[in-house]
Amino acid sequence: MVSELLNTLYVQTQGVYLRLEGDTLRIQHEEVTLRNVPLHHLGGLVVFGNVLISPFLLQRCAQDGIEVAWFTESGRFFGRLAPPVSGNVLLRQAQYRALDRPSTSLYLASRFVEGKLKNSRLVLQRAVRERGETEALVRALAEHEAALRALSQARSLDEVRGIEGNAASAYFAAFGDLLLSEDFSFDGRNKRPPRDPVNAVLGFIYALLLTQCTAALEGVGLDPQGGFLHALRPGRNALALDLMEEFRAWWADRLALTLLNRKQLTRKHFAERPGGAVLLNEEGRKVVITAFQNRRQETVQHPLFKEPVPVGLLPHIQARLLARYLRGDLPQYLPFLAR
Repeated sequence: MVSELLNTLYVQTQGVYLRLEGDTLRIQHEEVTLRNVPLHHLGGLVVFGNVLISPFLLQRCAQDGIEVAWFTESGRFFGRLAPPVSGNVLLRQAQYRALDRPSTSLYLASRFVEGKLKNSRLVLQRAVRERGETEALVRALAEHEAALRALSQARSLDEVRGIEGNAASAYFAAFGDLLLSEDFSFDGRNKRPPRDPVNAVLGFIYALLLTQCTAALEGVGLDPQGGFLHALRPGRNALALDLMEEFRAWWADRLALTLLNRKQLTRKHFAERPGGAVLLNEEGRKVVITAFQNRRQETVQHPLFKEPVPVGLLPHIQARLLARYLRGDLPQYLPFLAR
């Protein structure tokens, strides 16, 4: 799968060879040319897994200022080729300056929460359409509508965090109504460690998603620890947590519900540990990881593009949009809003 988005070429097709042909990047598979891309169209090249790049193409990318980033097939960041006089240091400088500007921090924190609220509302609305109204679902939807109105009037980070926290509490109070399997129940969010199977699945998928968001930020040269919504702490990928908010309900929660409601996960996939912790066992983790990777390959409509894009590229797209906003290339940051 090959996608060209925001002047960046994403190559996910395994076993292909990228080579230089004049002023063109040629994508080949077993001597068959799959695609030609003029180099002057590109600002970045991102490859996943078993993708070979000729040394002449790498040299030309360095010469033309085209960044190259490598990821594993599953999306873990490996490394980056940064051309001379790389913009990464300037990008990170812009990021750190933005962190010191209360108005910019407030703006970005609000945008991340806006994405979370609207995508969470979508999940709740879908549940109402499919299963009918419940008291908790109606209350959660009302809380999200109120939160979105209040968000536009928020004047501090504490206000934004409070708005997000209240909406999240209402959301998880209704989350049990989204479960169809009689084998599982949900009495609220708990973690470190999770104390029931539903929280164990949610926590595991959140960890997988956080890895994707961290890798996407590293891939564009941003510091994943320099967040705006989440408080800064040593070793905490606060910006990755910020970016992840846009995808929690729509990607992670829906995937967990699918696995539980379709009984792809059953009680045999969990193990209870001393002290009451409940975790996925090896077989359960395999089921979740397989479903997560399959979800990454599905395509969806992004509000900014006419053609569908793979779900796995969404964090990369948002990270690049964020980088462009911080550099001053875009007047605003637009969170991902699912349809």
